[in-house]
Amino acid sequence: MAPDDLMPNRDETWQSALALGRLARLKTQLERFDCAAGLFYDPINIRYATGTSNMQVYGLHNPCRYAFVATDGPTILFEFTGCEHLSKGCPAVDEVRDAVAWYHFAAGPRAGEHAKRCIAELVDLVHLHGGGNRRVAIDRLDPRGTHLLEAAGIEIVDGQEVSHMARLCKTAEEVTALRRAVSVCQSGIRRMRGATRPDMSEQEIWAILHQTNIEHGGEWIETRLLSSGPRTNPWYQEASARRVEPGDIISLDSDLIGPDGYAADISRSWIVGERKASSEQRQLYALAHEQVCRNVELFRPGRSFFQIADLAWRLPEPYDRYEQPAIAHGIGLCNEFPLIMHSDWIREKGHDGIVVPGMVLCIESYVGAPGGRERVKLEQQILVTDGGFELLSDMEFEEELL
Repeated sequence: MAPDDLMPNRDETWQSALALGRLARLKTQLERFDCAAGLFYDPINIRYATGTSNMQVYGLHNPCRYAFVATDGPTILFEFTGCEHLSKGCPAVDEVRDAVAWYHFAAGPRAGEHAKRCIAELVDLVHLHGGGNRRVAIDRLDPRGTHLLEAAGIEIVDGQEVSHMARLCKTAEEVTALRRAVSVCQSGIRRMRGATRPDMSEQEIWAILHQTNIEHGGEWIETRLLSSGPRTNPWYQEASARRVEPGDIISLDSDLIGPDGYAADISRSWIVGERKASSEQRQLYALAHEQVCRNVELFRPGRSFFQIADLAWRLPEPYDRYEQPAIAHGIGLCNEFPLIMHSDWIREKGHDGIVVPGMVLCIESYVGAPGGRERVKLEQQILVTDGGFELLSDMEFEEELL
């Protein structure tokens, strides 16, 4: 189904249900953590709490807007000055005020003065709506603000943990949005594959995914993880001016933030031109395909993260030397909690947990041999259901490589 046909009822009723459903989940977690309120500066968390979006990428490095969410009270959006009209009619927002810009870029040497004014206003809100409770969940705050809040008797709780637990399981409306993000992403990857020709640069190929995303109401892409030929080994080399050659492997990790701010994290690899795949390329692809397909089957309700790690299919020697630590990670408005690692990592550096219905996860594999020319990246996105799981990324694999 085409991306624009996937969500025919994305009207005000649907948008309202999406925003209010998320806010209810967030307030439940604020209550669970015994917080009077939450204060959110992270644009992802602001969107989750309020249903509003404004200059998302700018806001990732400039704390220009924030949201105060009373556990038993109003949600107040402190918006970038002059942008109050953007949240008009948002059902999850009870009041809009001007944000106080006390980050150094905006305030310069007056940052301390403006921070005192901002924090005083927030402390008053805690007193007004907290019922004597002074615990506030905060996702991130510059040191000056943290010191002022603590001096005012506010106990700071980790707001990222509160937000992550709220976002752990998706509402029905969120699942609908995630389906569309996946559809847009898969459409973009198919266009990339179809357009790939020898002598195109990696950046030219990568741009097709951006164009497709923006054309369908998507927003941004968090990384630029597309590489070709020898640049696929090692991984994490972002798209460059290198021109692809016949027979090269292209490996892609989408990290796409699509319509309504929801993410699709799908990885695919393919061959440039008409040249037949080599035996080495087929071996790499077959191993990545087997690892992803086998490990997807492990994600069923009630299974623990430790159990998954112990049961996960591992790469054989010598490919195991470059195996990624992660088996899977959550996804929603971006890559999200939890991160589930392989058995030799999870007990030392990770944590346990339980798979439950409503979680959306990405299961991944990256395969290459020591000294090899290329590597292959594959990744699938699933929804955990009451009876097992549903594959959200239903895009075809490369038959010639299998």
